[in-house]
Parts: sequence; structure tokens; C-alpha cells
Amino acid sequence: MNLFLRSVVLLTALFNAQLLFAQTPTINSTVSGKVVDALTGEALIGASITIKGTTNGSATDANGEFNLITGQKLPFTLIVSSVGYLKKEVQINESRVEIRLDANTTQLEDVVISSRRRQESAQEVPIPISVVGGQRAEDAGAFNVNRLKELVPTVQLYASNARNTTLNIRGLGSTFGLTNDGVDPGVGFYVDGVYYARPAATALDFIDIERVEVLRGPQGTLFGKNTTAGAFNITTRAASFTPGANFELSYGNFGFIQAKGSLTGPLSKKLAARLSFSGTQRNGLFYNVHTQMPINDINNIGVRGQLLYTPSDNVQITVIGDVTDQKPNGYGWPVAGVVPTQRAAYRQFNAIIADLNYKLPYSSAFERVVDLDTPSKADNQLGGVSVNADIKIGNGTLTATSAWRYWVWTPLNDRDYIGLPVFTISSGNSKHDQWSQEIRYSGKVSSNLSGVVGLFGLWQDLKSDPVQTEEAGSAQWRFAQSSTSALWKTPGLFDNFGIRTTNEIKSTSLAVFAQADWAVTDRLHILPGARYNYDKKVVDYSRVTYGGLQTTDPALIALKNSVYTNQAFNTDYAQGNFSGQLSVQYKASTNLNAYATYSIGYKPIGVNVGGLPTANGQVLIDLANVKPEYVDHKEFGIKTRPSGNSVLNLTIYRSDIRDYQTQVQTPEPGVNRGYLANAEKVRVQGVELDGNVRFTNLTLNAAVAYTDGKYVRFTNAPVPLEEVGGAQAFKDVSGGVLPGISKWSGSVGGEVTAKGTLTGLKGNYFLGIDEFFRSSFSSSPSPSQYLNIDGYTLSNARLGFRASNGLTFFLWGRNLLNKNYYEQLLAAPGSYGQYAGIVGDQRTYGATIRFTY
Repeated sequence: MNLFLRSVVLLTALFNAQLLFAQTPTINSTVSGKVVDALTGEALIGASITIKGTTNGSATDANGEFNLITGQKLPFTLIVSSVGYLKKEVQINESRVEIRLDANTTQLEDVVISSRRRQESAQEVPIPISVVGGQRAEDAGAFNVNRLKELVPTVQLYASNARNTTLNIRGLGSTFGLTNDGVDPGVGFYVDGVYYARPAATALDFIDIERVEVLRGPQGTLFGKNTTAGAFNITTRAASFTPGANFELSYGNFGFIQAKGSLTGPLSKKLAARLSFSGTQRNGLFYNVHTQMPINDINNIGVRGQLLYTPSDNVQITVIGDVTDQKPNGYGWPVAGVVPTQRAAYRQFNAIIADLNYKLPYSSAFERVVDLDTPSKADNQLGGVSVNADIKIGNGTLTATSAWRYWVWTPLNDRDYIGLPVFTISSGNSKHDQWSQEIRYSGKVSSNLSGVVGLFGLWQDLKSDPVQTEEAGSAQWRFAQSSTSALWKTPGLFDNFGIRTTNEIKSTSLAVFAQADWAVTDRLHILPGARYNYDKKVVDYSRVTYGGLQTTDPALIALKNSVYTNQAFNTDYAQGNFSGQLSVQYKASTNLNAYATYSIGYKPIGVNVGGLPTANGQVLIDLANVKPEYVDHKEFGIKTRPSGNSVLNLTIYRSDIRDYQTQVQTPEPGVNRGYLANAEKVRVQGVELDGNVRFTNLTLNAAVAYTDGKYVRFTNAPVPLEEVGGAQAFKDVSGGVLPGISKWSGSVGGEVTAKGTLTGLKGNYFLGIDEFFRSSFSSSPSPSQYLNIDGYTLSNARLGFRASNGLTFFLWGRNLLNKNYYEQLLAAPGSYGQYAGIVGDQRTYGATIRFTY
């Protein structure tokens, strides 16, 4: 069944279930009323009404009327809100009431976040944070992290497929280029309080998102050791006792279709549910001339279910289950260029393919043509179950979160990027299971002291599933040829010669943490935090060669070993470590909040499970492990409200990293995806400015970041691609720029609205425009004169109508100017000179219709 039919079936089921929700009675007394514009008296449709201190609420109908079923006795307080109006609290003394709301022309709504493990105002928290609401992300077409980065310029995401994903904040976090399973990411990724340990989680389509909080800078005290660069804290829309639903359908060019739906409502007096669905499909944007099929398409489907149980006013239990299945035909990438190396003339890429009578069938990567003789596959499945309990005890809340998650990765890649049988199989299958448990208490200790204290445990099992395979083909001899000996032409020497790898990494991470907020005065706050981490990793790695010419000739065996070798090692590592922070916050006024932070953090040991380089025929076992990474971070920030309708924030920071864990390339084809190494010292510093302002019918937002990242000391880095084959295999790149960092990046956007009618429906017309820009950046772990990407600007826009009855229709376009740009450049294995280009999407456009009940 294709995505469209599956979407129709699922949405129909959601609608039918919603009818059942709507018919489920709760309790039997009613408060009714009407919500109107305070100035014009016009009825407000779709206004939200909630009883304060409860989850019980309703929404106004087409006449502005509402009926609220409750068992509470009068009087009580209602919280009333509507888009474009100031939120209002009204005490109700009778069963019928009229509520007047003032238009929000001079104030910005406060943004409530949970980044310090409790509900707070974003402007009050001494953390540089970017918050993207669910509706803004949906309107902008940011249905995953890759799209979201265009709204938050300090976020960098690079992906050649789901597994090989680099998610960085301020240029730090994960290794740039290709992912090695043996290293932990440096940007924490949390959904509803649950940590997602593998980088492939960032490829998920957002399902029913309430908001995304991007925390910049180390967050190790509250979010763990693997947040040396920051964290994504994602909150989904919660189950509600008020029946509600929303459905969305989008169509676009290249066969794009996206269907979303969610519904919520009560199952009983104390039990509510929410069911959400998302499916995305798009044709391939590239054409593989070898198979005569499109490639790099989208074929995603995901479901999330929630149960909310409230046995009493002081206890709330949430059970969440989700599964996402992605099965694209991809990914494969074109050759973007060829670098002349320092190898002999006969070992240059153009000479090699000429000898094999091969020519690339395209002259530019932007022709969006590939020639890949190996079929591409990137099956990615993720899912899990979590149980969260919030229990009010004393002046705070005890929270316990238990979760299990899994990841199954089944790929098949063409590692050489061309149509010759050089590497015929590259299949790094992986399976991952994780179990996590967090218990924390947050609240007030006294009138001037509050904080959070907790325990955290994470257990992971990451292994090959069941074996990872790399195999060479009949053309490998010419690429691997390193001398003029006739032995290289021995028939069948490298035909079907490969390696089968089995590996397993079992990890245990335990932590105890605490953070306090001491109000020395009403204005001066001191916020110390500390975390003790214990990490243990047990690693077993083994790879065995197979195939090729079976021979006992030492000379031929040596040639085969230059491509693939047998390797095996194991590691049993355990270490404890302290991390923490100290912040000083000064609230000069309600409109000015300044803070300074000093923090230290770390990432645990890394283990190379992608193959080790060799020297003089010997495997360099001492490179199996890489040292832990330590971060020393200093930051100063000012959060201001220049007026009631504007916000302006400034952050200045510097991070010094010792033993920076980086992924480096090597000329050896048997080192899959490069290997991990330590750069002795790295420094990243910068300035960030962001703000927004709201007028009567116009909202503007902007953010700009200056980021300066460099290797302070990296004396034993592999040479860049153009220096392969020279006198030295390593070089001192101290002072060179870090990969993936643009010195300047920014976004600016706005939306203008105007009241009107469409086919008899009252509502607002809107026009939104978003611009994203970044300057040039390096795409090579060792700075290269060739592997640099020019800066670019992307323009996105939407035009539509939001009706008061919950119906929204709009046209949208992305990359409207059809800019050709690269997101990443990747040298092919073996360092023969060719490199692939990860090409950004061309202009896309379409239409979306959405209904919210």
C-alpha cells in the first residue's frame, strides 16, 4: 500500500476515533459563555479556554461560544487565549459569562521552556537558547532537524545518509564527515525527556511537535556528559482531556506528499490519549544512469501514541510509544571534483579511469546525475517506549523517566561514487538497544533557594547486525596499484575480495547531578551545578578477509593486504569524572537579565570500530582507543526586552577543548569511514545576536552568529587529499580552521497578516518569508585548498489564509532562487583524488491544507 493510501486509512481511523473521544462524557455540570474582541465585539473562533490548575478545557465554536463540562464548584479561574490576543485570566462566579480579549499589538507572548528540567520563561533562564514553536516549524516546512537548521543559524547538520550524520552547535559536537559508531555525539538529543543516543535519530520526521529548544554551549550538569556543545530538547504535544484533532496534507513538485494527523481526548475521567501520525514521500532528486532509476528519494512513515493518567491532582503519568520507518532509495552522490594528489602520474584518478576506459557521464554535480553500479539502500528504523511520572511532593516535583529505544540500520552504498566495480559492497549494518532511567526532584528548598537533584543511568548495546561487509570488485586492482609490478594485473586478484566485520560495544553510563539557584537578592542569583559521571565501555572488534584470488604467494598476499587486512582487538574501559558549572545572574530589571557562566564538561573515550590503519604491514592497534574529550567553557550573555513588543539577546562565548575527538581520513581503503583521533587543543569562540519584534500585523525575527573555530594544536593530523602520496603521511595543521564552521551565518524572517474573508470564512491572510545565509567553510578535517564550500543564501516563503474555524491553506516554496550549493564534500575511500558532493535541494514548491479542531 503506497503512502497516500496508508495516509487516507490512518487519517480516517483518526477521525473515527476522534468522534468516539468527542462522545466520551467526563463530568456533568456545565459552564458556558462567549469570547469576543474587546474593541469590536466580534466573536473569536477557536479561542482556548482552560480551567486554571487543571487540564480541563474547551475551544470556542463558529459563533465564539464555548461549553465547559466540569465538576468543580464556582468560583474558579479560567485561562483564555486566542492567536493575536493577550492571554487573560478570568475568575468565574456564574455559569454563563462573556469574556473580552484585547488584541496583542504591543506585547510578545512569553515563551515557556523546560530546559532546566522545570517550567520557566525563556528570557529568565541564564542559558543561550533558541526556541522554535511547533506551528512555526510546520509553517516553515521544518519537518526535521535538517530543515530546522535554516531557522537556527548556530546549528550545523551534515548528512550523507541517516547514519552518517553530524549534528553540531557552534561547530562542536559530533565528528565532521562520516560517523564512527565508537564515539559519542556531543550534542544531546532529547524527546520528551528521553535521551536518543545515536546520530541517526536526527533524521526523524518531527511528529506532533509542541516546541524545539536548542540549548547552546555545554549542558552537562542537567543533560549529561555528551552535551559538550549543547542540546536539542524537543517536546511533543501532550494528550489532553479536551477533545481535539488536527489534520494536514501537503503536495509539491517532485511528487512530494506529506500527510500528518493527530487526535486527543479522554478515555475516562482520569485517562486521556493522543495518537499522532506522519508520512512523507518524495521522488528522487537524482538520476542513476547505471540503473536508469531515480535516487535519493524520501519514504518515511512514523506513528506516536500517548496515554495520560491522572489518578490525583498531584500525580501525572505519561506513557509514550513511537516507531519510525524510513526506506528511501538512496543515498548516492555524484563526483564533484578531482584533486591532483602527490602520487605518481599513473596513480592519479583521471589516469586510472582512462586506463579502464571509463568516463563520468556528467560534467557537474549540479546536473543531479549519478553513475553508481551498486544499488543504494538506507533503511532506518527507530522506536521505543517511555514511562514518565510527575509527582508533586512538598514545594516541588519528583520526576521519574524510564525508557527503552532501539535503532536498526540496513544500508548498501557505492563508496567509490562511480560506475566501475571498485568497491562493490559497503554494508555497515548496525543494531542498537538502549535503556535509560532518570529520577530527579526539582523545586524550592526555601524562599530564596531552589534547584534540581537527580540520578541518571544509560545502558547501550550497539553491534553489527549480524555482520558488516565491505567488498572490492574487478576494477580495484587499478585503483590500489602502487607500483609498476605486473603482479597487480594477476587475474581475479581482488575480485570479490572483502572483509566481514563483527563488533559490539556495551556501554554503561551512571551519573548523579545537582544544580541550585540561590537568590542572594531579588536581583542577584548564583547558580552552581555539578555532575559525577561513571562510564564503562566493553568493546569486541573482529574483521576477517575473504574472497579474491586464493594464493600462497607472499607477494600477492602483500598486495591483497594493502587493501584489506585481518584485524581484532577488545577494550574494557571504565572511568569516573566530574563536570559542572557556575553561573552568576543579575536581573537589573524585568527587561534586563545578564549572566556569566563558567563550565567544564567531557565526552568519554572513543573506540575505532571502522577499521585501523597499518604501517609496514602491521595494524596500528594503539589507535584503537581515543582519549576522552574535555571542554573548558566561558560565556557572557544579556537578555533584554527593549519594549513590550520586542526581545533582543546577546551572547559572547569561548570554548577550549583538550583532546578534541575528530574523524580523519586515510589513504587506506580498508579504513571504512576514516578513523578517530585526538587533536591536542581546539578553540571555538564567537558572538551571537538574536531578537524578534511584533507589531499589529507584522512579526519579525532575526539571528546572526560569528563563529571562529580553529585547531590551536594538532601536530599529527593526516595530510589533506591533495598532499596524499607526499613525503609525509601526517602534518601539523595547528592554526587551521575547523571543518563545517562558517564565520558568519544568520537568518531573518517575518510574517505579515491582514484580516479578510475567503469563500465566506473569516480569518487572516498571511505572507511569510525566511532567509538563511552562511559564509564559506571547510569540508575537510585537515584544511584543504580544494575541499572548501562557497557561502550561499536560501530564500523560503509561504502565502495563505488562516480561517477562524481552524482551517488553514497556504502555498509554499523553498530555495526560491534555485541556488546550487553543496552541503558537504567527501573524499572517496583510498584517496585516489575524486570527491563527492552532497548537493542541497533545488527549488521546491507546493501547497498545504490544515484543519485544527
